[in-house]
Amino acid sequence: MEFAETSLPGVFRITTTPHHDARGHFARTFCQESFAAHELEQPTAQMALSYNAKKGTLRGLHFIPAAEGESKLVRCVSGAIFDVAADLRPASPTFRQWTSVELNAENMEALYIPRGVAHGFVTLTDDAQVLYQFSEPHRAGVEKGIAWNDPDIGVEWPVAPTIMSSRDETLPFLAQIDPLS
Repeated sequence: MEFAETSLPGVFRITTTPHHDARGHFARTFCQESFAAHELEQPTAQMALSYNAKKGTLRGLHFIPAAEGESKLVRCVSGAIFDVAADLRPASPTFRQWTSVELNAENMEALYIPRGVAHGFVTLTDDAQVLYQFSEPHRAGVEKGIAWNDPDIGVEWPVAPTIMSSRDETLPFLAQIDPLS
């Protein structure tokens, strides 16, 4: 596994190194020792899978306030997504900045997102499945979000979202909320 820090402190693009033979390939997708060596929180408390039937499906930008926070590891296991991390840590030098990577089944990459950073994605293909690993179990009612098109964040989405939840359609702008509470 190779870890490359993005332009946002603590957000890492993780590349797997598959071992190929006549059967296909095998690749390690998580290693406690590797995460510890990079001083990253272990995303091992819970896993989830989202299926997205249509290209242009948007999820996010979601986060857990710092007091309750979580880190996550995100990987696309079929199809492709444009994955986004947006820094909501007010004390961070990259507060209100974002970074993105294309995650897909072929590149086998993942994005590690630490506490205090919002996450979202738009699907680039039909039938995209996204696997999440979380550092904390799900706690109903603590997740928050900011609008996908928040001008203070300014994400440059490569495709216009065509499908999203009613909740994501009505998320507030960052200027309307306190990301710490």
